[in-house]
Amino acid sequence: MDSVGVVPAAPDAGPGPAWQSKCPWGAPNTTSISCSLADVMSEQLAKELQLEEENAAFPEVVAVAEGPFITGENIDTSSDLMLAQMLQMEFDREYDAQLRREEKKINGDSKVSISFENYRKVHPYDSDSSEDEVDWQDTRHDPYRADKPTTTPRRGFIGKGKDITTKHDEVVCGRKNTARMENFAPEFQVGDGIGMDLKLSNQVFNALKQHAYSEERRSARLHEKKEHSTAEKAVDPKTRLLLYKMVNAGMLETITGCISTGKESVVFHAYGGKSATEDKVIPPECAIKVFKTTLNEFKNRDKYIKDDYRFKDRFSKLNPRKIIRMWAEKEMHNLTRMQNAGIPCPQVVILKKHVLVMSFIGKDQVPAPKLKDVTLSSEDMKKAYYQTLNMMQQLYKECNLVHADLSEYNMLWHDGKVWLIDVSQSVEPTHPHGLEFLFRDCRNVSQFFQKGGVAEALNERELFNAVSGLNITADNEVDFQAEIEALEKMNEDHVQNHGKKLSTFSSDGDPPIYDE
Repeated sequence: MDSVGVVPAAPDAGPGPAWQSKCPWGAPNTTSISCSLADVMSEQLAKELQLEEENAAFPEVVAVAEGPFITGENIDTSSDLMLAQMLQMEFDREYDAQLRREEKKINGDSKVSISFENYRKVHPYDSDSSEDEVDWQDTRHDPYRADKPTTTPRRGFIGKGKDITTKHDEVVCGRKNTARMENFAPEFQVGDGIGMDLKLSNQVFNALKQHAYSEERRSARLHEKKEHSTAEKAVDPKTRLLLYKMVNAGMLETITGCISTGKESVVFHAYGGKSATEDKVIPPECAIKVFKTTLNEFKNRDKYIKDDYRFKDRFSKLNPRKIIRMWAEKEMHNLTRMQNAGIPCPQVVILKKHVLVMSFIGKDQVPAPKLKDVTLSSEDMKKAYYQTLNMMQQLYKECNLVHADLSEYNMLWHDGKVWLIDVSQSVEPTHPHGLEFLFRDCRNVSQFFQKGGVAEALNERELFNAVSGLNITADNEVDFQAEIEALEKMNEDHVQNHGKKLSTFSSDGDPPIYDE
């Protein structure tokens, strides 16, 4: 095999400056050593050459990696734990050095650099490894804060001549407004402006501040509404406290659960206890009607109470939440009138604010079915119709009331007869809309029993005349309602002029008779 002349790197080349051996423009060394091709292809020689290149490229890293770790001098090597820790320390140093080489190789001269800091292994015995490390979070620039804090002098401006800067400067105010956004409520998301020199004008900042305050008040109102209002199948803390007091006083034995929910109230079943007075008897089973303290369901129901002469004087002086208590009081008074007249209805036990306790219509926690849900025979349906007609006449003439929401949904079938419930909206016939409410009740009752197959059921106009005793003769429904509105208008004018309510309507179609 032919020999090939190669010039290897010779560290001991002889006397002369050190820079001449490394300078590519220096005079070449005339000394040549002949070697075979096998020596050139050897792996050991390739590793030595690679090591020399790495030493030239990263001299400081190699200096760290080549430090003596295990020398045997002044070190007790009899302990296996110490040897293992020293070996692990050396491995960690080599691993960190390799990561640094990778960082420099990838980053180069780029302004944007990556870091393998999270992947480095910092040994607890290696106290010098973290000295040169700097936390990036401590050095990041905050655009909201000036590098050197500048204070506005008492005179209100800085600089002289054209370079004068006042406290009303657009740039200064913009940065201050951006910094003030951090004082907003935590729920108001202002975003992250790190790395951006944001400047908010006064108009934008004031609009954001006003919006933040309005959102904070809105969230507070929603929280208060949730905490202080009854929801479906749930009660607020104040209502729960009222129920606890009733149970602790012995008036109620126990409250079993919810039996019905509606737009305006929630009804619970309870077992009755003992009364504090001997004259009042508490039924074995009670129904607790809790009127919802949310105001959404009462916005369009004020017409039932504000024009009622019994509550008209108090209506304008109360806030909306007290009106709800008045609504419960109104149902209690209406039920008392019906009970005195002998109309089948729940018996009032007690009223506490917006909680009304009544007798339970049903048996063994099972409420009586509504008339719309029960299947009756033709005889029972006919019997229910005449009972309903009789109760409507009693309600109008003896109780001086109009149900105002009478339908198959507010009539129960229990023990072979019809029971009336939900009379909180009931008004007197002298109400400005009392006759309109009565005509609506007559329409609902007539349509239900006619669909139920009762041939004797009257239509709404005939039923209205039969209940009210008025003899309104009109060929169609439009003229009929026009005469009803005319009667209501006459009654309202009389009340405004004389301050007295209408006592009754004549039954022969003549104008109404007033009490002078």
